[in-house]
Amino acid sequence: MSSEDKEQHDFPLRDLPEEAFSLPSEVPLEAQRESSTDFKQFETSDGCRPYRRIHMEPQEKPDTNIKKVVIRKLQKSCQCSPARVKNMVFDFIPILRWLPKYNLKKNILGDVMSGLIVGILLVPQSIAYSLLAGQEPIYGLYTSFFASIIYCLFGTSRHISVGIFGILCLMIGEVVDRELHKVCPDMAATSSSFAVTSNGCVSVNQTLDGLCTKSCYAIKIGTTVTFIAGVYQVAMGFFQVGFVSVYLSDALLSGFVTGASLTVLTSQAKYLLGLKLPRSSGVGSVITTWINIFRNIPKTNICDLITSLLCLLVLLPSKELNERFKAKLKAPIPTELIVVVAATLASHFGKLNENYNSSISGHIPTGFMPPQAPDWSLIPNVAVDAIAISIIGFATTVSLSEMFAKKHGYTVKANQEMYAIGFCNIIPSFFHCITTSAALAKTLVKESTGCQSQLSAIVTALVLLLVLLVIAPLFYSLQKCVLGVITIVNLRGALLKFRDLPKMWRVSRMDTVIWFVTMLSSALLSTEIGLLVGVCFSMFCVILRTQKPKASLLGLEEESETFESISDYKNLQTKPGIKIFRFISPLYYINKECFKSALYKKTLNPVLVKAAWKKVAKKKLKEETVIFSGIQDEVSVQLSHDPLELHTIVIDCSAIQFLDTAGIHTLKEVRRDYEAIGVQVLLAQCNPSVRDSLTRGEYCKKEEESLLFYSLSEAVAFAADSQKQKGVPALNGLSLSGD
Repeated sequence: MSSEDKEQHDFPLRDLPEEAFSLPSEVPLEAQRESSTDFKQFETSDGCRPYRRIHMEPQEKPDTNIKKVVIRKLQKSCQCSPARVKNMVFDFIPILRWLPKYNLKKNILGDVMSGLIVGILLVPQSIAYSLLAGQEPIYGLYTSFFASIIYCLFGTSRHISVGIFGILCLMIGEVVDRELHKVCPDMAATSSSFAVTSNGCVSVNQTLDGLCTKSCYAIKIGTTVTFIAGVYQVAMGFFQVGFVSVYLSDALLSGFVTGASLTVLTSQAKYLLGLKLPRSSGVGSVITTWINIFRNIPKTNICDLITSLLCLLVLLPSKELNERFKAKLKAPIPTELIVVVAATLASHFGKLNENYNSSISGHIPTGFMPPQAPDWSLIPNVAVDAIAISIIGFATTVSLSEMFAKKHGYTVKANQEMYAIGFCNIIPSFFHCITTSAALAKTLVKESTGCQSQLSAIVTALVLLLVLLVIAPLFYSLQKCVLGVITIVNLRGALLKFRDLPKMWRVSRMDTVIWFVTMLSSALLSTEIGLLVGVCFSMFCVILRTQKPKASLLGLEEESETFESISDYKNLQTKPGIKIFRFISPLYYINKECFKSALYKKTLNPVLVKAAWKKVAKKKLKEETVIFSGIQDEVSVQLSHDPLELHTIVIDCSAIQFLDTAGIHTLKEVRRDYEAIGVQVLLAQCNPSVRDSLTRGEYCKKEEESLLFYSLSEAVAFAADSQKQKGVPALNGLSLSGD
C-alpha cells in the first residue's frame, strides 16, 4: 500500500469533511462498475470506513436508425462484382473450392480405402432399411448412391457419411403405411399384384395404364415426403433458422433415437420369425405389434427363425470385436456383407423359398428407372409429417458435421449443411429415392479408415453403382429375415444407451428424466408425437428450473474478497444489520412470487412486520384510549415499535440475466415494502441489460441512481456509511457464519 493510501486509511472518521458523506446525485447509470474492495479495505481505525464511489465514463451508443441500417445492408447484399460472384458460387458449391487444392499423394489412399469400406457396408444396409421404409430394395440403393454424390458437391464436412438412415426410414414407413391404408384398407396385407387408382383398390395381375401397383404407389408416397422434407431444409437454410436445432438437446436426441430404435426392432421382429403380419401404425403401434406377434407365434417359419439365430450369432460377436479392436484393425471386418453373400448362396442352392416358404427379397432390377416427379396431390397429406423428418435429418447432419469438424480442426457452415442435406432430398426425390441423413455409425467407420475428404463419397457411389448395374439381381434369393437381423444389429449402439443411464442420473437428473420421457413417448406413442413431446417437455423443464431457482444469503471470504453462499461454505463473514441476497435466475413473470417468498424467508417479511406493528399500536391505543374523532392516530403506529436490527438488504443481481415488466414491478414492490419498515434495498452487480430495464421501467428516480452498484463490496460499504450518517450506532466488526 502506498503512503498516500495509508494516510487515507489511517485518519479517524470524525475528521472527515462533511462532503465525504454526501452521495453523488448525477452519476450516470453506466458509470458504475464492479469494485474489488472488501470490508477491510474501507475500515478505519475505529472500525468504520469512508464511503467512496467509483465513477466511470459511459460509452456513447451509436444512433441506430433502423431505416438506414436496412438500406445499408440491402446495398451491401445487392452489390455485384466478379470476386463477389465467385465467392458466392464457391460457397454454394464447396467442391469447387477444395477440389483444385486436393493433395493427391497425401489423401487419395485414405479416401479410396474409406470409400470402399463404407460402400461395402452400405449395400446390405440400404437393402435392409428399404424394407423398413416400406419400399423395394432397389430404392434403398438408389438413395445411398445419389446422396453420396450430391453431398460431395454441396457439403462442407470432410468426414460425415450421408445416406439411408434407419430412424428416418421408420418415419417414412409409417407415412407410407398410413397413406396405403387410406387408399385401400387391405393393401398393407396384400401382395404387389394389387393396383391403386384414385378411387380405390382394384385387383389386377399387372400394371395397367392409369393404375399403379402397391410398390409404385409406396415409392410415390416416399418421394413426395422426401421432396417436401428437402424443401423445408433448404428453406431453413435460406432463412437461416438453424437455431431450431438448439431445442433438440443431447438428452432429447438420445432418448428419441433409443425410442425410435425400439420401434424399429419391433417392426423387424416379424421378419425374424417369418410371420406375415400387417404393419401396425398410429399411437401404441409397438404394443399392438407385439400382441400380434405373440398371437401368431405358432405360425413361426422355422427356416426363417433358424436363419435369424445363425445370423445373430455371427453379427453380434463380430460387431463387438470390431468395436473392441478398432484401434488395431486397419478396417472393420465387413461381416454384414459376408453374411448377406453366404445367406444368399444358402437360400439359392437350398431353395428355401420353394421348400420352406421362406420370404425372400425377390427381383432387384439393374440400372436406373426414368426420372419421375413426386405426386403433387399427396403434398397436403404428408406436409406435416415432413416437418419432423426434416428437423431430425438436418439436426443429425449438422451435429455430426460440427462434432467431427471440431475433432479435426476445421469449420463447417451450418446453413450450407442444411442446403446440402436439403438438396440430397430434393434432387433424388425425382429418381425414386427416400429421405437421407448423416449416420453416426457409418461416419465413425469412414473417419477411422483414413477419410480425408468427401472424395471418398465418390468412391462409395462407385461401389453402389457397380451393385446397381451388375450385382443387384444376385440378391434375388436373399431372405428378408437376414435383412431384419442386419437392421436390428445396427441398432446396438442406440439400445446400449440404457447402460449410460446411471452415469447420466449422477450428472443431471433433469436430463435423465427428459431422456426417459422422450424415449417412452417415441416408443409407445409414435416417433413424430414422441419428438414433439420431448421438445415440449424439455422446454417445460427449462421453465421449471427458472420457476423455482436457488436463492441464498451471502457472506464474505476475506482473503479472496469473494462473496459466496453461507449455506454452502463455512467460515464466511457477515456484516451485522446487512443481508446480501442472491437469486440465481432471470426475474420474470413465472418466478416473481418465488423471488419474493425466498427473499422474505431469508431476510425479513416486511408485511408481517408491518402487521405486527399495527397490532401493537392498536393494543397501546386501546390501553391509553387515545382516540381522535373516532379515528386512531396513524402517527402512533409509526412510533410504537422499536428500531429493527436489519437496516439494509443488498440484492446480488449477477445471476439475473434479464427482467421483464413483472420482474421490475416486483423489485419496486419489494423496495416499497421494505422502505415502509425502515429497511433500504440496494441492487448490486446488475448487467447492462438489467440496468437498461431498470432505467426504462423507472425503478428509481434520477437522484436515486446511486442505489445501483457494480460491486457487492461497494454496496455494503454504502450501507454501513449511510447507517452511520443517520446517527445510528453501527455494530462494528464482522460476525462469523458457521452455516
